Amino acid sequence: MSRTADFRKLMMSGKPLAGTFLKTPHYIMVEVLAQSGLDFLCLDAEHAPFDRNTLDQCLAVAQALDFPILVRVADSSPREILQALDYGAVGIVAPHVDSAKKAAAVAKSAHYGLDGRGYAGSTRWAGYATQKMPDLLERSKRETIVIAQIEDPQGVDEVEEIAATRGVDGIFIGPADLSVGYGKTDQTSPELHAAMLKVGRAAKKNSKPYMSFVPDAMKAAEWNEAYGLSMFFVASEHNWMRKGATHEAQGIHNIKSENTS
Repeated sequence: MSRTADFRKLMMSGKPLAGTFLKTPHYIMVEVLAQSGLDFLCLDAEHAPFDRNTLDQCLAVAQALDFPILVRVADSSPREILQALDYGAVGIVAPHVDSAKKAAAVAKSAHYGLDGRGYAGSTRWAGYATQKMPDLLERSKRETIVIAQIEDPQGVDEVEEIAATRGVDGIFIGPADLSVGYGKTDQTSPELHAAMLKVGRAAKKNSKPYMSFVPDAMKAAEWNEAYGLSMFFVASEHNWMRKGATHEAQGIHNIKSENTS
């Protein structure tokens, strides 16, 4: 039983899953959060300062711990996707997927084959040349995860085609980007509500897990009921560190001491 090898199957089951975006590019954060009860982490190479070295270190530790790691790639280029998967990520989150053509290109880049990943058996993911080609090709089909992030109005317009794209395993809706794309300054607009319903219907129709960023478990429960989301990227370690530190500091400051007036 492997948490990483079985993660795609777990994701496709529709069981509610909790993860977070990791913003701090250091392997110790992976070690600590792997002890937390989270189901996965997503290294945020799009909005945090991950470079090739820190990405490699974090994924090495995750593999040693058998802890599922996704990477939100900086962009959807074949180079970014190839590096994340070669280093050992179980899958990628591709930002700004706004057409079926782009979704198909992302899916192709994430899998071995002509004009895709080609083939490399010497990577960490492939066991550093210790595994046979037929086994690795089958493993890639069975384990590798491709998540398309819908965060532009055009992506919402074309979400049915995106969700139906072969090789796309999950649909992620980006409520903040979408709200800005609709010209809004918060995440309460009717346009966002309609978009979340539409994207959810497309995901369900194509038996693809539906997921999003949420600030906390309360919002996750609300969106699970309202929109059918099952996989949640909850805040980030930045939020949790600040929240925990603030709570404890306030507790100390509220202590009534005989030595203070």
